[in-house]
Amino acid sequence: MGIFMAKKKMTGAQAIVRCLELEGARYVFGVPGGAVLPLYDAIYGSKKFQHVLVRHEQGGAHMAEGYARATGEVGICIGTSGPGATNLVTGLADAYLDSVPLVALTGNVARSLLGSDAFQEVDITGITMPVTKHNWLVTDPNELVRVMKLAFHVARTGRPGPVLVDIPKDVQAAEIEFDYDGIEEDEEFKSFKNQAADLGPKIVEAARLIAKAKHPVLYLGGGIHVSNAYAEVLRFAELVNAPVVTTIHGKGAIPETHPLNLGMFGMHGSRYANYAVQGSDLMFGIGARFDDRVTGRLTAFAPEAKILHLDIDLAEISKNVKVDVGLLGDVKAVLPKLTEQVEALYAKGRPDISAWKAQVEAWRKQNPVSYVQPPKEPLLPQKVVDALYQLTQGKAIVVTGVGEHQMFAAQYYKVDYPRQFISSGGLGTMGYCLPAAIGAQLGAPDKMVIGIDGDGSFQMTLQELAVASKLKLPIKIFILNNLYLGMVRQWQELFYENRKSEVLLGDCPDFVKLAEAYGCLGLRCSTLEDLEPTLKKALAHKAGPCIVDVRTKEEESCYPMVAPGAALDEMLGGKQ
Repeated sequence: MGIFMAKKKMTGAQAIVRCLELEGARYVFGVPGGAVLPLYDAIYGSKKFQHVLVRHEQGGAHMAEGYARATGEVGICIGTSGPGATNLVTGLADAYLDSVPLVALTGNVARSLLGSDAFQEVDITGITMPVTKHNWLVTDPNELVRVMKLAFHVARTGRPGPVLVDIPKDVQAAEIEFDYDGIEEDEEFKSFKNQAADLGPKIVEAARLIAKAKHPVLYLGGGIHVSNAYAEVLRFAELVNAPVVTTIHGKGAIPETHPLNLGMFGMHGSRYANYAVQGSDLMFGIGARFDDRVTGRLTAFAPEAKILHLDIDLAEISKNVKVDVGLLGDVKAVLPKLTEQVEALYAKGRPDISAWKAQVEAWRKQNPVSYVQPPKEPLLPQKVVDALYQLTQGKAIVVTGVGEHQMFAAQYYKVDYPRQFISSGGLGTMGYCLPAAIGAQLGAPDKMVIGIDGDGSFQMTLQELAVASKLKLPIKIFILNNLYLGMVRQWQELFYENRKSEVLLGDCPDFVKLAEAYGCLGLRCSTLEDLEPTLKKALAHKAGPCIVDVRTKEEESCYPMVAPGAALDEMLGGKQ
């Protein structure tokens, strides 16, 4: 960093590249265009990070997300003005709802043309204001370096999220003085730091409620991955000895093979996990946001439970579910203090929760998440995911698209490691799987990355196969191909008197030929006999991407399911 200590004259575009280098960028995902030509000319000379030429800006945003989710670092993406910038919006919204740290850089028309409806001009800061943590339109070239430093600070500080920096073309071309180290962290920087709170009395009260609970349940969300608080959470869970349930983003917060872990709860969670939540007398949410997909009908959620909530975002505490004690702060910093208080109270005596644990285990045995695969009938998607889990020994990084396949993946692929399950949660973005898998593989080159996708979801961003092929990434995408928009079909069957309106995709395209056209290995299987050999061949392929068209039962539905407006214990399907 020392070579940049002294002030140095350079263009705004060159300054942006220097900022990326000093922030430790390894990969930048983007597409050049007229309004970012000065920036791309500066990127041409950089040797410290690799630019990945994506085929659509949305794909670039999802690649940046996959990279950030796999590494914990900030993802970076670039779009030109107008449609290049608006194409980023879906990825930014996805990152915003899932607390993924991204820095998006967009070009805009020259300052003299702003507001004139010039060619490819859009107010991208106005458009993205609701789906970014913060954004900036840089109209003063001398503010550019400060804004860049602030953007990375905001993206990764507190509750992470996406930010956007919009830079007019003439600002990129202007000559400025570069002085990164000389930028002082003023009040604007400090306003985004973790909020300090006097938690002493609240920790004492939370510990008191935990120490007397007879039916406790711990509810773990994606914030544990953000905080890297795995050891702290595991220690606390084993101390309290309570059943653990997770969101889809909480998978792997503690190993899913751990005896305390009941896995995912909510709309497509297990019956036993949902029963445990509904039967609890204390519900402790850690790094989670009480989303509607996990609470079911709010007025019926955990009706007898005291609610505790530990989260870094004050806005989330009591937003959806009114809490009895809210703890504001970073899980990694706050939970050990609570653990210490609970240990002290347990030393004086603790309630006997053995009957509660026995009841939860009885629910688990009576209502397993299970399937039966008849040998001569079409492949069940559950069987495919289960086979992938067995063949990868549960060690792959799993990236999913959005739809029924996503829920089957969450139900049947057990996650034991941090940052191992990557999926679109809050926004539910179809097309997420392939580009996010590319980003994850670049971020974790020594890990096996597999994608579990649907035929509908895959087709929304399939052009990014060109990127995977060009980079010779050994990702394997398993398309659970049922010829339908499966989740929508399931809802139409259940709630719209089986009127299947515009959900049959049909047998097009030929995914094997498509894979080959992009220079990838394409495989197909449709029978139980062929399943394991085909999956083994795909998993062994390391020369580049592999796409596997797995033909599954056309109208297999995902159960259990909590219908919209129902309580968590009012599930459809599964054993009762």
